Amino acid sequence: MIYVVLFFLAFSLFLYVLLGGADFGAGIVELFSSKENQQITKKTIYRVMGPIWEANHIWIIIVMVILWVAFPVYFNIIMISLHIPLTLILIGITLRGVSFIFRHYDAVVDESQKIYNGLFRFSSVFTPLLLGMTFGGVISGSIILPEHLSQYNFGEVYIASWFNVFSLLTGIFFSALCAFLSATLLIGEADEAHEKIYRRKSAIATIVVVLSGSILIIYGYVNDFVFIKDFIQNPYSISLIGASALVLIPLWIHIRKGHKILSRFYAGLQVVMIIAAAMIAHFPYVLITKQGELSLLEGVAPDSVIRVLGISLIVGGLVILPGLFHLLKSFKMIKVLEP
Repeated sequence: MIYVVLFFLAFSLFLYVLLGGADFGAGIVELFSSKENQQITKKTIYRVMGPIWEANHIWIIIVMVILWVAFPVYFNIIMISLHIPLTLILIGITLRGVSFIFRHYDAVVDESQKIYNGLFRFSSVFTPLLLGMTFGGVISGSIILPEHLSQYNFGEVYIASWFNVFSLLTGIFFSALCAFLSATLLIGEADEAHEKIYRRKSAIATIVVVLSGSILIIYGYVNDFVFIKDFIQNPYSISLIGASALVLIPLWIHIRKGHKILSRFYAGLQVVMIIAAAMIAHFPYVLITKQGELSLLEGVAPDSVIRVLGISLIVGGLVILPGLFHLLKSFKMIKVLEP
């Protein structure tokens, strides 16, 4: 049953990156647009995201619950060492949701709209950046195990574990990935007059993803980061990255031909392969600390807990996934009959 739990952990993470990532990326695309294009993007985002944006964050909740119940040792270490960025992420998600609602439903349209727009755009960059930095902290080797906390000061324990160059580069890479995903998806939602805007944004985001990813790998390799060296030496990870690069060819072919479904498929596939490459590069030793590497399978909850959790996830999946598909299909995020 542990493999069922691991499957749902990975599956929920993938869905959050795809759906939540596209959600955050929309705000990034809006931020880095001209004033005229910001208004166009704002209207497009509301039409596309308005009915479904709240559902996107269910997946990160599932990820945290699975870690809490099934892998308490990991959860404990992460919550202690990374509670500052995780708290800021919650604040960012909250501010983003509040500003998204008020800038569309506020009964009084006045100067406060500028504040809501600013909060939405800022939190759309701030939150994925921190999500990437948090993951960077997990794999950077900077986290200190609880039993060694007394040997270090506050800054080393709670700041340096995630606020460092490697984590910042990871955050920039993840933010660029979100922008790429969103810009590509928005191509299919724009009318012919505005498709060029998102095509250009998608191309720029692709370049930023490649550059930031290359800089991240080079920096990690030069500075002897264990995760990066293992990533480079892992044949599966390198193969997935190579395949994701090749997917750019059919992606841009279908974008130019106006094939909305296929372009979305290839964009999502590319992101999934990149995330999968990162996940398997050092599995099961996902957490790398100053005191060494820690396997995800160490300190697993008792079999009875894993069994109940696995069954609950299966039943929940059978209920949630059809409902999610229906929600997306109802609001035309999935256009099954479109050629």
